[in-house]
Amino acid sequence: MAAEDDDKPRKKITHEIGQDLYLLSVEELTERIALLTSEIERLNEAMAKKRSSKDAADRFFKS
Repeated sequence: MAAEDDDKPRKKITHEIGQDLYLLSVEELTERIALLTSEIERLNEAMAKKRSSKDAADRFFKS
């Protein structure tokens, strides 16, 4: 029976901000923390790129 479970595709982890966490296991909470941490890193990288582009444009138009 366990071999059959391994063949099934895992459900993609999703998280909705503010959702009830009561029924989630410690493992599920850990997975969601990892998911959200990687998303925060992705957002910070996007923000840094946008700031860099804006700063370059500001320098170009000020000279």
